[in-house]
Amino acid sequence: MKDLGGLMKQAQAMQQKLADAQARLAEITVEGTSGGGMVKLTLKGTGELSNVDLDESLLQPGEGEVISDLLVAAHADAKRKLDAQQSELMREAAGPLAGLGIPGMPKF
Repeated sequence: MKDLGGLMKQAQAMQQKLADAQARLAEITVEGTSGGGMVKLTLKGTGELSNVDLDESLLQPGEGEVISDLLVAAHADAKRKLDAQQSELMREAAGPLAGLGIPGMPKF
């Protein structure tokens, strides 16, 4: 147990890295697309929807259901990308302590 101090220092360093990763996540954006690029939306790293871009051809009477489906698909695409980036940043930040079962630490 003489290395408990070293382990605590590693845990504190990892907590700082995790905080830094959270700050970096807040700054990233991802774009999701659907309909061959006819619908594009942007999610911030926090998951907040920040922009929606619709192709003009979709803005026709009777296209509401299609637009709804394409928005949902584009959001799913962006969310998948955001989740992947979040996981990678957290895994990098956690380093060798990831998965050790330390309270408050990620278990990747």
